[in-house]
Amino acid sequence: MEKYTKKLEYDKVINILSEYCNTYIGKELCSKLQPNFNFNEVTKLLSQTDEACLLLVKKGNLPLNAIPNINNYLKSLDSELILSIKGLLDIARFLKISREVKDYFFSDKESMNDEYELLYNYFNNLYSNPNLENNIFEKIIDEENVADTASSKLNSLRRNRRKLEQDIKDKLNSFIHSSNYSKYIMDSIITIRNDRYVIPIKEEYKNSIKGFIHDVSSSGSTVYIEPLSVFEINNSINNVKIEENIEIEKILTDLSNSLFPILENLKNNINILGNLDLIFAKAKYSRDNDCVKPNLNNNKYINLVKARHPLIDKNVVVPIDISVGNTYSSLIITGPNTGGKTASLKTVGLLLLMAYSGILIPCNESSSIYVFEN
Repeated sequence: MEKYTKKLEYDKVINILSEYCNTYIGKELCSKLQPNFNFNEVTKLLSQTDEACLLLVKKGNLPLNAIPNINNYLKSLDSELILSIKGLLDIARFLKISREVKDYFFSDKESMNDEYELLYNYFNNLYSNPNLENNIFEKIIDEENVADTASSKLNSLRRNRRKLEQDIKDKLNSFIHSSNYSKYIMDSIITIRNDRYVIPIKEEYKNSIKGFIHDVSSSGSTVYIEPLSVFEINNSINNVKIEENIEIEKILTDLSNSLFPILENLKNNINILGNLDLIFAKAKYSRDNDCVKPNLNNNKYINLVKARHPLIDKNVVVPIDISVGNTYSSLIITGPNTGGKTASLKTVGLLLLMAYSGILIPCNESSSIYVFEN
């Protein structure tokens, strides 16, 4: 089968179609797209694309852009593991996209009518949970930081840490600007080494300052000393940081636990969003290439009217009318070299493969095709 689809350049159409997909799931499904040879299934696939075309006209593009790949996070949740800050944030983003896609369809009552009978279930089965989504966004600032307000305890710990940090900076600043010690100072700055606040001291004066050496500059001319007077405050800051990390771990645990019950919903959403992405990619491709849904007949004939080869620029391609199988079962195509004989044959074959994949085809809407078994 692959030999024939490649000869008809079906793979090139699929590559173009893939560019219309916005998500990694849609692109993956598109790369595996194969023609179907079942009449009912082809009818369904073409009708889905046709419904998507109607929605594009009435509602504009589907609000489905690139979505985070949450597969590894779902595996972690399957094993009841706690997610990272980034993992939780990506799932919140995924839930937000799922909600926006669902709202796109149900934003008005028109979506409830029979025009969208096939797409209705996709949108209806999309899971959304605004409360859970907002809870994660409120507690996580970005991919590395949890908000102060994520818990009252975390808020208190961070306030305390900021106060201690200000105290230590005040002490070290007074030390730096003291007339007694100013000649020892290499630079009037406070810096951090080994998670301790330190000051840069000239190497020749390192024994003049009571404290702990945490680092030495590459040239050896500067030593970074933690004065004894701030030792206890540094200890207090580090103790608070340990408590902070424990509290953050607790917050991440609680948020991860809230996702365990909806694990299957998230997996289902991945599948739904991927399928919708592919269906709407077909619709956008069809719109841009002036394609229509062909009529399907049960009488084993093809009647293509003003059919265009989809890989030739629509502004220069010469449309063809070609019919076979109705009043006659054989067709001889003749003409000079480069007269379009091969292009005509390929046009028929490629348009059938496209239609069997649920892609609308560039021809007149009066065209009719049969779903052959092979």
